[in-house]
Amino acid sequence: MATTNDLKNGMVLKLDNDQLWSVVEFQHVKPGKGPAFVRTKLKNVLSGKIVDKTFNAGVKVETATVDRRDMQFSYMDGEYFVFMDMQTYDQLHVARNAVGDSANFLVEGFTATVAQHKGEVLYVELPAAVELVIQETEPGVQGDRSTGGTKPATLETGYTIQVPLFITTREKIKVDTRSGDYLGRVNS
Repeated sequence: MATTNDLKNGMVLKLDNDQLWSVVEFQHVKPGKGPAFVRTKLKNVLSGKIVDKTFNAGVKVETATVDRRDMQFSYMDGEYFVFMDMQTYDQLHVARNAVGDSANFLVEGFTATVAQHKGEVLYVELPAAVELVIQETEPGVQGDRSTGGTKPATLETGYTIQVPLFITTREKIKVDTRSGDYLGRVNS
Protein backbone atom coordinates (compact mmCIF):
# COMPACT_ATOMS: atom_id res chain seq x y z
CA MET A 1 0.00 0.00 0.00
CA ALA A 2 1.08 3.54 -0.73
CA THR A 3 -0.56 6.93 -0.71
CA THR A 4 -1.09 9.18 -3.70
CA ASN A 5 1.72 11.36 -2.30
CA ASP A 6 4.16 8.48 -3.00
CA LEU A 7 3.33 8.14 -6.71
CA LYS A 8 6.21 7.96 -9.19
CA ASN A 9 6.37 7.50 -12.95
CA GLY A 10 6.53 3.80 -13.81
CA MET A 11 4.89 2.69 -10.53
CA VAL A 12 2.25 -0.01 -11.06
CA LEU A 13 -1.06 0.31 -9.23
CA LYS A 14 -3.78 -2.29 -8.71
CA LEU A 15 -7.15 -0.60 -9.36
CA ASP A 16 -10.64 -1.51 -10.59
CA ASN A 17 -11.02 -5.24 -9.93
CA ASP A 18 -7.28 -6.00 -9.69
CA GLN A 19 -6.40 -4.45 -13.06
CA LEU A 20 -2.79 -3.28 -13.29
CA TRP A 21 -2.18 0.35 -14.26
CA SER A 22 1.22 1.97 -14.77
CA VAL A 23 1.67 5.65 -13.83
CA VAL A 24 2.69 7.55 -16.97
CA GLU A 25 2.41 11.07 -15.52
CA PHE A 26 1.27 12.57 -12.24
CA GLN A 27 0.82 16.07 -10.89
CA HIS A 28 0.06 17.23 -7.35
CA VAL A 29 -2.41 20.11 -7.50
CA LYS A 30 -3.15 22.48 -4.60
CA PRO A 31 -5.93 24.78 -5.73
CA GLY A 32 -6.58 28.07 -3.96
CA LYS A 33 -9.87 26.74 -2.63
CA GLY A 34 -10.63 23.19 -1.67
CA PRO A 35 -8.49 20.17 -0.89
CA ALA A 36 -5.36 19.13 -2.75
CA PHE A 37 -5.58 16.34 -5.33
CA VAL A 38 -3.36 14.30 -7.60
CA ARG A 39 -4.03 14.26 -11.35
CA THR A 40 -2.62 11.15 -13.07
CA LYS A 41 -2.34 9.63 -16.51
CA LEU A 42 -2.47 5.83 -16.20
CA LYS A 43 -1.73 3.13 -18.79
CA ASN A 44 -3.35 -0.30 -18.56
CA VAL A 45 -0.44 -2.75 -18.45
CA LEU A 46 -2.21 -5.45 -20.47
CA SER A 47 -4.27 -3.51 -23.02
CA GLY A 48 -2.15 -0.34 -23.35
CA LYS A 49 -5.23 1.89 -22.89
CA ILE A 50 -4.40 5.30 -21.38
CA VAL A 51 -6.85 7.06 -19.04
CA ASP A 52 -6.81 10.18 -16.88
CA LYS A 53 -7.70 9.62 -13.23
CA THR A 54 -7.84 12.04 -10.30
CA PHE A 55 -7.22 11.01 -6.69
CA ASN A 56 -7.67 13.03 -3.50
CA ALA A 57 -4.31 13.81 -1.89
CA GLY A 58 -3.19 11.27 0.70
CA VAL A 59 -5.60 8.51 -0.39
CA LYS A 60 -4.24 4.98 -0.08
CA VAL A 61 -3.74 3.07 -3.34
CA GLU A 62 -2.70 -0.55 -3.71
CA THR A 63 0.60 -1.07 -5.51
CA ALA A 64 1.57 -4.16 -7.47
CA THR A 65 5.01 -5.73 -7.47
CA VAL A 66 6.19 -6.02 -11.06
CA ASP A 67 9.47 -7.84 -11.62
CA ARG A 68 11.33 -6.29 -14.59
CA ARG A 69 14.33 -8.24 -15.85
CA ASP A 70 16.62 -7.82 -18.81
CA MET A 71 16.48 -11.04 -20.81
CA GLN A 72 18.00 -12.11 -24.10
CA PHE A 73 15.75 -13.33 -26.91
CA SER A 74 16.94 -16.82 -27.88
CA TYR A 75 14.56 -18.32 -30.46
CA MET A 76 10.97 -18.98 -31.52
CA ASP A 77 9.33 -22.19 -30.30
CA GLY A 78 6.09 -22.46 -32.26
CA GLU A 79 3.89 -19.61 -31.02
CA TYR A 80 6.20 -18.82 -28.09
CA PHE A 81 9.18 -16.50 -27.85
CA VAL A 82 11.93 -17.99 -25.69
CA PHE A 83 13.90 -15.55 -23.53
CA MET A 84 16.91 -16.36 -21.36
CA ASP A 85 17.65 -14.69 -18.03
CA MET A 86 21.30 -13.59 -18.28
CA GLN A 87 21.99 -14.08 -14.54
CA THR A 88 20.38 -17.48 -13.93
CA TYR A 89 20.33 -18.81 -17.53
CA ASP A 90 16.70 -19.89 -16.98
CA GLN A 91 14.56 -19.92 -20.09
CA LEU A 92 11.13 -18.32 -20.19
CA HIS A 93 8.48 -19.07 -22.85
CA VAL A 94 6.46 -15.93 -23.60
CA ALA A 95 3.21 -15.97 -25.59
CA ARG A 96 2.92 -13.82 -28.71
CA ASN A 97 0.20 -11.56 -27.21
CA ALA A 98 2.54 -10.58 -24.31
CA VAL A 99 5.31 -9.68 -26.78
CA GLY A 100 2.93 -7.53 -28.84
CA ASP A 101 4.41 -5.19 -31.46
CA SER A 102 7.92 -5.81 -30.12
CA ALA A 103 7.85 -9.02 -32.19
CA ASN A 104 8.36 -6.88 -35.31
CA PHE A 105 11.83 -5.87 -34.12
CA LEU A 106 13.10 -8.97 -32.24
CA VAL A 107 16.20 -10.72 -33.55
CA GLU A 108 18.02 -13.55 -31.81
CA GLY A 109 20.47 -12.14 -29.29
CA PHE A 110 18.57 -8.89 -28.63
CA THR A 111 18.11 -7.88 -25.00
CA ALA A 112 14.61 -6.90 -23.89
CA THR A 113 12.95 -6.07 -20.57
CA VAL A 114 10.44 -8.73 -19.56
CA ALA A 115 7.90 -7.63 -16.91
CA GLN A 116 6.21 -10.26 -14.74
CA HIS A 117 3.59 -10.11 -12.00
CA LYS A 118 3.00 -13.24 -9.89
CA GLY A 119 4.78 -15.39 -12.49
CA GLU A 120 2.66 -14.12 -15.39
CA VAL A 121 4.41 -12.20 -18.18
CA LEU A 122 2.73 -8.81 -18.61
CA TYR A 123 4.73 -7.35 -21.48
CA VAL A 124 8.07 -7.30 -23.28
CA GLU A 125 9.73 -3.93 -23.79
CA LEU A 126 12.56 -3.27 -26.25
CA PRO A 127 14.97 -0.33 -26.14
CA ALA A 128 13.65 2.82 -27.84
CA ALA A 129 15.77 2.11 -30.93
CA VAL A 130 17.29 -1.04 -32.41
CA GLU A 131 19.70 -1.69 -35.26
CA LEU A 132 18.41 -3.99 -38.00
CA VAL A 133 19.56 -5.03 -41.48
CA ILE A 134 17.47 -4.35 -44.59
CA GLN A 135 16.69 -7.75 -46.10
CA GLU A 136 15.09 -6.45 -49.28
CA THR A 137 14.19 -3.13 -50.87
CA GLU A 138 13.73 -1.84 -54.40
CA PRO A 139 16.39 0.45 -55.86
CA GLY A 140 15.39 4.07 -55.34
CA VAL A 141 14.67 6.21 -58.37
CA GLN A 142 15.17 9.86 -57.60
CA GLY A 143 12.67 12.01 -59.49
CA ASP A 144 12.16 15.75 -59.57
CA ARG A 145 10.69 16.29 -56.11
CA SER A 146 11.26 19.03 -53.61
CA THR A 147 11.20 16.71 -50.58
CA GLY A 148 12.78 13.32 -49.96
CA GLY A 149 10.70 10.33 -50.98
CA THR A 150 10.34 7.00 -49.24
CA LYS A 151 10.01 3.38 -50.30
CA PRO A 152 9.08 0.14 -48.50
CA ALA A 153 11.87 -2.02 -47.10
CA THR A 154 11.66 -5.44 -45.48
CA LEU A 155 13.75 -5.84 -42.32
CA GLU A 156 15.57 -9.01 -41.28
CA THR A 157 12.61 -9.75 -38.98
CA GLY A 158 10.21 -9.76 -41.95
CA TYR A 159 8.56 -6.47 -40.90
CA THR A 160 8.17 -3.76 -43.58
CA ILE A 161 8.86 -0.07 -42.89
CA GLN A 162 9.26 3.07 -44.99
CA VAL A 163 12.85 4.21 -45.63
CA PRO A 164 14.44 7.01 -47.70
CA LEU A 165 15.19 6.29 -51.38
CA PHE A 166 18.97 6.12 -50.85
CA ILE A 167 18.81 3.06 -48.54
CA THR A 168 19.93 -0.20 -50.16
CA THR A 169 19.58 -3.94 -49.44
CA ARG A 170 21.87 -5.36 -46.69
CA GLU A 171 22.37 -1.91 -45.17
CA LYS A 172 22.11 -1.58 -41.37
CA ILE A 173 19.65 1.03 -40.11
CA LYS A 174 18.31 2.28 -36.78
CA VAL A 175 14.55 1.82 -36.19
CA ASP A 176 12.31 3.36 -33.51
CA THR A 177 10.62 0.39 -31.75
CA ARG A 178 7.70 2.50 -30.47
CA SER A 179 6.53 3.81 -33.86
CA GLY A 180 8.38 1.63 -36.40
CA ASP A 181 9.95 4.71 -38.00
CA TYR A 182 13.32 4.85 -39.76
CA LEU A 183 15.81 6.85 -37.65
CA GLY A 184 19.00 6.72 -39.69
CA ARG A 185 21.86 4.67 -41.07
CA VAL A 186 24.27 2.84 -38.81
CA ASN A 187 27.93 3.41 -39.57
CA SER A 188 29.77 0.11 -39.33
